[in-house]
Amino acid sequence: MPSSLFTGQTAIVTGAATGIGFGIARYLVEQGATVVLNDIDPAAAADAVDELNSTGPGTAFPFVGNAGEVDFVYRLVDYAAGLEDTTLSMIVANAGLTEFGDFFEFSEDSFDRLTALNLKGTFFLVQAAARHFRREGTAGRIVLIGSNVGNRAYPDLGAYGMSKAGIAMLAQQLTLDLAPLGITINCVAPGAVLTERTEKEEPDYAGIWATLNPVGRVGLPADVAAAVGFLLGPGGGHISGQQLLVDGGWSAYAASPQFVDRIREGAKKPHI
Repeated sequence: MPSSLFTGQTAIVTGAATGIGFGIARYLVEQGATVVLNDIDPAAAADAVDELNSTGPGTAFPFVGNAGEVDFVYRLVDYAAGLEDTTLSMIVANAGLTEFGDFFEFSEDSFDRLTALNLKGTFFLVQAAARHFRREGTAGRIVLIGSNVGNRAYPDLGAYGMSKAGIAMLAQQLTLDLAPLGITINCVAPGAVLTERTEKEEPDYAGIWATLNPVGRVGLPADVAAAVGFLLGPGGGHISGQQLLVDGGWSAYAASPQFVDRIREGAKKPHI
């Protein structure tokens, strides 16, 4: 239900035209926030903003560009800070890239694309926002979006897992710099989440992860958004430098789909 929890506050959400980012943006708009919705796809960003502005009571504005470019994230923060009748106080660094690939064949180009967005873009967005908060005396809230793959090994995601582990450590490290300014920073690490992309890649994505996850269902963008919203809201004021996994319990014990497939294939082989 729409409410006024974040009325008068602006949030930046990167990579937010679809998927988890859009779910977070929707949650914030429903709570009364002004959301600057970033995405690299102009048409998708425009469609997302139109949908959010029909939801209310908050308002969304598009800001199109590559959140892995340092000059761009500086301009993004300046734009959000310049909106009238609202205060920039919340940052959600959600934009990220997943690059599957065999470790022995993984290319430098793939590595550079992934780390430019996942690590460099996140780092400098936080820097730009924190500089603004410090200058304005704003007790800002920052949430970085990591992944449970930053906590457990997963096939063909060595570089991606490394980048997401780095994001979690960034939240921990920057607590030292930001806490004295009244700024909190945390990492929310989703597990398997049903989005447009994951459903396209695997038609039975929901069924597979309902089996693997102890809670018995796949994650949804709304699950991640609720965790992010808590950390951005009044209840998160004494939490900083932490990583919160939102993965249905998968990282507690469950195997990857590939490992389960190996077991199944082994069971089909005749015993000698």
